[in-house]
Amino acid sequence: MTTIEKLRLAHYPTIRVEGPADGSAHWLYMHADADTGVRPCCRFEMLEDMWSYMSAMTLAPDQRAPGQLRHFVLASAAGAYNLGGDLDLFMRLIRAGDRGQLLAYARRCVEGVHHVHTGFGGDVHTVALIQGDALGGGLEMALACHTIVAEEGVGMGLPEVVFGLFPGMGAYSFLCKRVSPRLAEKMILGGEIHSSEEMHRLGVVDVLVPRGEGEAAVRELIRQHQRTPHAQLAMNAVRSIGQPVTHAELLAITEVWVDTALALGEKSLRTMERIVRAQTRRAGMQAA
Repeated sequence: MTTIEKLRLAHYPTIRVEGPADGSAHWLYMHADADTGVRPCCRFEMLEDMWSYMSAMTLAPDQRAPGQLRHFVLASAAGAYNLGGDLDLFMRLIRAGDRGQLLAYARRCVEGVHHVHTGFGGDVHTVALIQGDALGGGLEMALACHTIVAEEGVGMGLPEVVFGLFPGMGAYSFLCKRVSPRLAEKMILGGEIHSSEEMHRLGVVDVLVPRGEGEAAVRELIRQHQRTPHAQLAMNAVRSIGQPVTHAELLAITEVWVDTALALGEKSLRTMERIVRAQTRRAGMQAA
């Protein structure tokens, strides 16, 4: 049984996957269970489904044909792209002082975004398709992709500073590949939500399109890339040499994130609670 056949037979409750039969493009839609009212955030169950699928679609070096370029598109089946980390889980682990489980969650996130950033070993161009708000850890996942395609009128930001934290799963490292380190720090410490239009002006968003035209724009991007597959594959290799974000770098930063999270006081945790309630209401209304 081929890798593609195995992928089609697998069951992933929290995500929806699509793509042509030849496996040249993999479209992964997060929050496939959004109609049940679950919050469109980085729940551990969804991350496990995502990483399981991503591992299954990764080809060993001897399975890759010369000049064979594949694409991976990270999109959302919910009204929001992704609202960030699972704050409800964070609160419980912080209150319990459970550093081990908090670090395990963070490391799992880092493994995933690093795999996306490195192109699944080098033969995949990764694309984030943002059609709804991308916040916190959700934006970090998008920033890990090689290309960000966003529709107009969506919010994008890193609001963790509101409850005394910072985005610790790659935001700084990936942002610094798109904007200056000083601007990256300003965006992280400011915690503001920016429009996709503004993020395009800043250089964070690569392709900005009107509402409803995101999928068509991604398909056109894929079509253009497949005209020059050798050049695209070479750019993956060049990027990893000239602009690397190493696994070790991401792990070291996420250790700082864990220690910072565990030092948060009750005031910060109550702010998290309010955000979780707001996210839950929003998810319930959209499901209805």
